[in-house]
Amino acid sequence: MGEQSPLPVSVDETLALLSSGDYVGERSLATVLFLALKLGRPLFLEGEAGVGKTEIAKVLADTLGRRLVRLQCYEGLDVSAAVYEWNYPRQMVEIRVAEAAGAGDRASLTNDIFDERFLIERPLLQALRPDDRGAPVLLIDELDRTDEPFEAFLLEVLSDYQITIPELGSIAAASPPIVIVTSNRTREIHDALKRRCLYHWIDYPSAERELEILTVKAPGAPAKLSREIVSFVQALRKEDLFKLPGIAETLDWAEALTQLDKVALDPQAIDDTLGVLLKYQDDIAKIQGSEAARLLSDVKSELTGVAIA
Repeated sequence: MGEQSPLPVSVDETLALLSSGDYVGERSLATVLFLALKLGRPLFLEGEAGVGKTEIAKVLADTLGRRLVRLQCYEGLDVSAAVYEWNYPRQMVEIRVAEAAGAGDRASLTNDIFDERFLIERPLLQALRPDDRGAPVLLIDELDRTDEPFEAFLLEVLSDYQITIPELGSIAAASPPIVIVTSNRTREIHDALKRRCLYHWIDYPSAERELEILTVKAPGAPAKLSREIVSFVQALRKEDLFKLPGIAETLDWAEALTQLDKVALDPQAIDDTLGVLLKYQDDIAKIQGSEAARLLSDVKSELTGVAIA
């Protein structure tokens, strides 16, 4: 991570910031990101898995020289895993030492053991702490995997950038973190949380933008192979599949085919590597063989007549 950089002062600077981190973003994304940074508001990013939501937080942290604090959400996530918990073994040792020393003031002992020395900080609390590099980038990733009670807890964090610990009181951020919240939309997030954020939907990229992403992220792939990969993936996204491939899968596929020394797509190469692109057996079975050959034939015919780039 480099030195701390100032926040962008325009949409164009925000686009340039993303570009400097090898993120190929659209102007609409740069606009809402600029506003989130300018207004100090959390940015809520929604979209299918693998379209580049998480990457935005990583790029921001890298290009701005900030620390990245990531909270990976999951079902059953609670305060002890997301915010803080007390170091009970150390507290018990402190109690035993105090008893051995003859300390009899129970109230004083209680204050001693509920001191920040015994506090184990989890991502949300870490993100509120001062940092020499500036306020960190807080990534709350895949919020849709948690439940509604945890969402309700986040309201205080996203509204006031503070956390209340009963034994210590409220801990507020001296400088609010840059907050990126992502969701794959496996369930709807409550309106109360969305109101506290600026919102942007990240869709699958156009063919032109996906080819640009491939050029930036997988420069080792031959130009012809890259064009065919993008056209094939774009065609796949029009099929009735359980899970459509995202940009992440496109990049993985390009890397895999490059490692196999492919300079162009052929039916055998597609069948052999579909597990890189598709992650469900029913989808692979549906595309493998004759359907893959048909899609590839359509792709090559299209590219013969009209180039993507």
